[in-house]
Amino acid sequence: SQNDTEPIILEGKCLVVCDSTPTAEPTNNALGMSVRSGTGRVAFSAIRNTNHEPSEMSNRTMTIYFDQVLVNVGSHFDPARSIFVAPRKGVYSFSFHVVKVYNRQTIQVSLVLNGWPVISAFAGDQDVTREAATNAGLVTMERGDKAYLKLERGNLMGGW
Repeated sequence: SQNDTEPIILEGKCLVVCDSTPTAEPTNNALGMSVRSGTGRVAFSAIRNTNHEPSEMSNRTMTIYFDQVLVNVGSHFDPARSIFVAPRKGVYSFSFHVVKVYNRQTIQVSLVLNGWPVISAFAGDQDVTREAATNAGLVTMERGDKAYLKLERGNLMGGW
């Protein structure tokens, strides 16, 4: 039954941490890997302080380059290329947030895995200048797989 109290709002994030030293025990899970917490933790967070408006450099790949790395546990995020390289097979959690610079435009940003877009975020309200787009997902990666963000359309505001 419902009462007159305020609803409870829950927020949170679940992050799978890969084990660098899996046990010899059978895994008995669909992915065939150990998911217990280990010492080989992997995490990164990066931002771009300046606006991303397509230039000669970015027009070739449209990769979103980050100029400030906040966290790089395990050093698997390459700041020079703004690419994350998976150190081992596992399930990785990615989230990204972008803001468009101009009204009367649409932005689309994709999380790209080994050259193929996996998920995208869109913002396209023509009457709003600083509209945000965000997305997140879990991705199964093999050792050496590469993930990065690609600007498909529009111009991004720096600082995000």
